[in-house]
Amino acid sequence: MMQMYIALLRGINVSGQKIIKMELLRKMMENLNFENVKTYIQSGNIVFQTSISSVSEIEKIIKDGIQNEFGFEVYVKILTPTELNQSLEKNSFLKDNSLDLKQHYFVFLDQIPLAENWGILKNMYLDGEKMELNQNVLYVHYGNGAGKSKLSNNLIENKLKLKSTMRNLNTVRKLVDMTKD
Repeated sequence: MMQMYIALLRGINVSGQKIIKMELLRKMMENLNFENVKTYIQSGNIVFQTSISSVSEIEKIIKDGIQNEFGFEVYVKILTPTELNQSLEKNSFLKDNSLDLKQHYFVFLDQIPLAENWGILKNMYLDGEKMELNQNVLYVHYGNGAGKSKLSNNLIENKLKLKSTMRNLNTVRKLVDMTKD
């Protein structure tokens, strides 16, 4: 039976690095026997269907496909529509009307961080920024704008000792909508 998934690729088409045209990415996915493949913007967001039920197997197929087709390695995070939708519903920052919606970000972690690593990140002094952890999703609100922040995806990975990929609120909402088509 076909199941819908969302693949989030980390670090492609950023600052001229790891360039993948979305048309070629869709073609690669189809060649790997994924169906109804749709991409959203250039940052590596893919909605697709497959009969494969193992998330780790899907991640490996896509990761290996990108390595073979484009010649570099990327972190691939696979989510189900339910998981993506729950990440939206559980974001308590969305209930605070004083916060600028454009500064809401979701950091999708490859696993739940160890309590001691989360404590290190949580207790860092971050001017104007707020963080909240829910299982393997870190919610970040950049009070002064994400571009000016020291709280980058690299810093988050380093402190939590995990792999992750980050998306803004608009992207998450759009991907949720794409899973309903």
